Amino acid sequence: MTNDFATNLSLLCSYHRSIAEVCRKLDFNRQQFNKYLAGQSRPSRRNMRRICDFFGVTEAELLMEAAPFEDMISLRRKPAQETELSKPLQHLEKLYHSSQSLEKYVGFYFRYFFSFGNPGLIIRSLASVYPEEGKYYWRNIEILRKPGERVASGLNKYDGALFYLADRIYVMEYETLERNSITSVTLYPSHRHRLDRLVGIQTGGPTRRGRKPGASRVVLEFLGKDIDVKAALRKCGLFRPEDGAIRKETVNLIRNEIGPGAFVLDVEEP
Repeated sequence: MTNDFATNLSLLCSYHRSIAEVCRKLDFNRQQFNKYLAGQSRPSRRNMRRICDFFGVTEAELLMEAAPFEDMISLRRKPAQETELSKPLQHLEKLYHSSQSLEKYVGFYFRYFFSFGNPGLIIRSLASVYPEEGKYYWRNIEILRKPGERVASGLNKYDGALFYLADRIYVMEYETLERNSITSVTLYPSHRHRLDRLVGIQTGGPTRRGRKPGASRVVLEFLGKDIDVKAALRKCGLFRPEDGAIRKETVNLIRNEIGPGAFVLDVEEP
């Protein structure tokens, strides 16, 4: 393999905060990854696929000569002009125009679901719904802290938009650091006087799973409109379903089981 591969890989890594972060997200050994960067070793076929999926390039592109590869990446990362954004924004405006008010749902939530990348563990993250100029937006923060550990191994942030259409709440979120994954969440609205939780289905999956998509049940537990955010974040992390940190009722609501006679993963209306 020529040094172009190492040069191109280094360029892609330069768009991230550190090599250590890239290795963590790819779940690669740092010493082995350094050999790739130095041109001393070639990734296996499987690892090459994982690298390409993570950075959003093909293997053929990653093996291009360094100069044209840099030009290609530069063009891909160039911000789109307003004229280029007009058509997709028109679609969003149509949805916003049809959307009902989400004022009732403004506030903070604990979000629960079985982790896509950590089998058998439940993620508790902190999500919020907030208004801005007549529209409603979404933010979610995941603290990757394994059970029994005090120090987190990572942090994921997501931003997105919400729509209230046909008696369902839709959330479209994207990962803000890499900007290479989208999750879609569909929730039942609450018709109770007091908002306590929302249940639904989400689809997507982190890039560490490769290209394999997934779906899971999800619960949003309403915390209030004004909370101690730092204290709430300290309660976020990864949990075993049996350790008692998460209420049994919540665990049962997010179990991804398909019952007899059913052919798709769905969730009953609360």
